[in-house]
Amino acid sequence: MSDFAGMEELLQDFLVEAGDLLSDVDNKLVDLERSAGDVSLLNEIFRGFHTIKGGAGFLAANELVTLCHLTENLFDKLRNGELEVTPEIMDVILAATGAVRQMFGYLEQSTQPPAADEGLIRSLKQALAGELVEAAEAPAATSSDEPEPEGEGPDWDKMYQVVVSEKTAVSAPPAKKTQKSDGAEEEVIKAAIGRRVADKPGYSGPTGRREGEKQRDNSIRVDTTRLDQVLNLSGEIGLTKNRLNALRSQILNGDTDNDTLHSLDVAVSQLDLLVSDLQNAVMKTRMQPIGRLFQKYPRIARDLARNLGKDVELALAGEETEIDKTMIEDLSDPIIHLIRNAVDHGVEDNDERKANGKSLKSTLRLEARQEGDHIVIVVADDGRGMNAEKLRASAVAKGLITDEEANTMDERQSYNLIFLPGFSTAGEVSAVSGRGVGMDVVRTNIQKLNGSIDIKCVAGQGTSFIISLPLTLAILPVLLVRLGDQPLAVPLSMVREILPIETDKVQEVGGRATMVVRGEVLPIVPLSSLLGWPQVNQPEYGVLMQTAEQSFILAIDSFAGREDAVIKSLDDFRPQGVAGVTTLSNGQIVLILDMKELLGGPGERHGVPRAALIKRVALAA
Repeated sequence: MSDFAGMEELLQDFLVEAGDLLSDVDNKLVDLERSAGDVSLLNEIFRGFHTIKGGAGFLAANELVTLCHLTENLFDKLRNGELEVTPEIMDVILAATGAVRQMFGYLEQSTQPPAADEGLIRSLKQALAGELVEAAEAPAATSSDEPEPEGEGPDWDKMYQVVVSEKTAVSAPPAKKTQKSDGAEEEVIKAAIGRRVADKPGYSGPTGRREGEKQRDNSIRVDTTRLDQVLNLSGEIGLTKNRLNALRSQILNGDTDNDTLHSLDVAVSQLDLLVSDLQNAVMKTRMQPIGRLFQKYPRIARDLARNLGKDVELALAGEETEIDKTMIEDLSDPIIHLIRNAVDHGVEDNDERKANGKSLKSTLRLEARQEGDHIVIVVADDGRGMNAEKLRASAVAKGLITDEEANTMDERQSYNLIFLPGFSTAGEVSAVSGRGVGMDVVRTNIQKLNGSIDIKCVAGQGTSFIISLPLTLAILPVLLVRLGDQPLAVPLSMVREILPIETDKVQEVGGRATMVVRGEVLPIVPLSSLLGWPQVNQPEYGVLMQTAEQSFILAIDSFAGREDAVIKSLDDFRPQGVAGVTTLSNGQIVLILDMKELLGGPGERHGVPRAALIKRVALAA
């Protein structure tokens, strides 16, 4: 039963506003740590927390009010000069904001949050009294076998396992529980663990959902000016429809003179323009500033750098760049992995930076920009860069590639080795890296969004990861190809060029048909063989296609043009190798092929041959 019966709408409004405020407070706290004397910044942080406390009070979320009140008092003493901003105080404050975010997790389930951890409350009170002990001087914790009452608070030890090994440790058994110490060290550390778990991707507070089940936010905040545009266009379409109905009546009554036909042509053209504008306007309602995704990363970078003893500042650029809402959640984990990789591997430790004449403060850059119909996201560091030779040697040592393959690789291919599952250059497994997972997940998730990731590196100066994504997943530019009379669609983003297949230029290499294109030997892959369809005609054309793993020539019979396809899902009945279907302008239904799945996936799905499934769908279309 809901603890907020009759207040559901108010609760949702509070969660949206308070969530944005808390994210803004987190970012300002990271700035405050670097500008300790900035009173205006402290005032803004104070006002943000005061607003959250006020909303929580209106909802009678008393435990949240208590935590906010203590933290607000600490901000008040800082802005009045009664206390100084120190790393220890910042740790306690950031722990408090993390605990607030955990309480939001309870509110999202319409449940009153329990009291904050006693250690955190004690640390806040010590900070207010100016008695906060530095972590290095705190006494060690004593162990106890006394179990923690179920449901009264988070399992801190299990949460620590989540922090140090991310998703791989979730299924591991929790460590032996420890009793809370009177010292400040354990309280600060445990509270800090709580806020880090709250910032972990996919964490939404305590929940009764099955383990591993991720709750997605399907709501969207839309600027009213965009909704007004949709409304205005809908009205104009209605007027044009009325005009077309009037012209239809005239024509049915025999009025087919040139003026009537001209008016009909004008009305149809106007309707076409209005529908196109309406489609664009609706698409814009799905677009969200990427800054809403970026705003959590400065804190993540700050916490990780502090744990590693490094001084790293994350600089953001292009936060106003807009991206499809459906992509924002799916981008969260890949960017976190890239930031962790940059802070841990890319940025040198202080001794190495000093020896190389670099500033001890490292700058990590997270930037977004729009280039044509794509969004480009860059994660760049000013660290040591990557050593191609070392990467190749590590891949050979782990058995991921052979010596012969390593000897033929250029620098770009060597850099891409880090995306192989199991690849790692870390000498030992640490809390941050060394397990050989992460970067392969990054590339896989980016590819699921029809995107790509590239690496640029300058030795001694840093590494840049460049992610390229389509503006939206709702509309996909496709190239229409034909096998016999059957049109099929392939994503245009994978197409490099179209070329004729000339018999005298086809050569057999290793039992496979190939062609040389500008000095590059490329295999010819008949589309009919991928689908399991009989090859009726000799393919006359080839589509030079590029995936993350390879380039190849897709042999087809002919072309049917280019279209911007609105993708429709096949739900549960989706043959392997088919991304979805679309309807052409002439009303014909066409399959959109998933080339990566066709090339690399197994030949059967649920015991039914892939070719039979695809043929069945094509015939039904």
